Amino acid sequence: MNTRSRTCLGLVALLTAALCACGSPDSGAGGGATVVGVDYPRSDTDFWNSYIKYTPESAKELGLELKTTNSQNDVAKLTANVQTFISQGVKGVAMAPQDTAAIAPTLEQLAAKKIPVVTVDTRPDSGDVFMVVRADNRAYGEKACRFLGAKLGGKGKVVMLQGDLASINGRDRTEAFNDCMKSNYPGITVLGEATNWDGAVAAQKLQTDLTANPDVKGVYMQSSFALSGTLQVLKQKDLLVPPTDPKHVFIVSNDGIPEELKNIAEGHIDATVSQPADLYAKYALQYLKAAIDGKTFSPGKTDHDSTIVQVRDGLLEDQLSAPLVTADGGTFDGVPSLKHDDKSLWGNKLS
Repeated sequence: MNTRSRTCLGLVALLTAALCACGSPDSGAGGGATVVGVDYPRSDTDFWNSYIKYTPESAKELGLELKTTNSQNDVAKLTANVQTFISQGVKGVAMAPQDTAAIAPTLEQLAAKKIPVVTVDTRPDSGDVFMVVRADNRAYGEKACRFLGAKLGGKGKVVMLQGDLASINGRDRTEAFNDCMKSNYPGITVLGEATNWDGAVAAQKLQTDLTANPDVKGVYMQSSFALSGTLQVLKQKDLLVPPTDPKHVFIVSNDGIPEELKNIAEGHIDATVSQPADLYAKYALQYLKAAIDGKTFSPGKTDHDSTIVQVRDGLLEDQLSAPLVTADGGTFDGVPSLKHDDKSLWGNKLS
């Protein structure tokens, strides 16, 4: 072989190596970082805005490159966003489908392409995902029930501002609250109101209930989406008074956002169940990275104060800790709580 031939072959080899490096499936704009897609379900609540804030911080810690979308509580948009992720070559997807039944075909498509999925906050009614990262939502309803049952002495009326019953979260919280009330406080009447996680709808229905039932003494808001409207309605009816006032209506919420903690301190609401937005972001991406790396998990206790449970064949759920939070950190009918200013609460860590 002459010198010119050897030189040409050497150049071909170098070009081939360069092209292979550029086209590596694991490469990304982040200098080789694994690319994953995260769909934010909405950005109109303090809870989800906090989750959106924490997600890129967690991705950076794990060395992941993020592609993000926002489905705005619309499963059709979520489906379209997943198509975008696929075209961008993501290696995994984290999502929080609000309609937990309608997401099944999208999960099937991702499974067929061997793209692992972690769902956050919600669990799909059918279809496979690598891990569900959420808290025990039945415990949310149980804790709210126990708190109100204790405060009302087992008697009176409460309004439950439900989420969306198309969501596993809305169903879990509603069923657990109703079951607990029926079993433990038969003297309390529950007025259940479907709201579709819509604050305006919740406020309107609470207004109607308080007008028709002036003896209502408690409200269970299944999420902080209803906080502002609930406080406004109580103020209009001259019921936004301290807990020491006989007219006080006891309020328990779910989320643990800073505004809820502030309102507990001020005596406007009485309790919340802290849903860990920071840990949702952290462990959703940790599990997604683990799936891409070929790791597996089994039911049992974790190293981060939670429990992995098998909710059906082939589907695991990491149920993160979600404590009851109150003004005094007391125990209510057997349920312990943290005080609103406890430094371990994520709502107290935000600047």
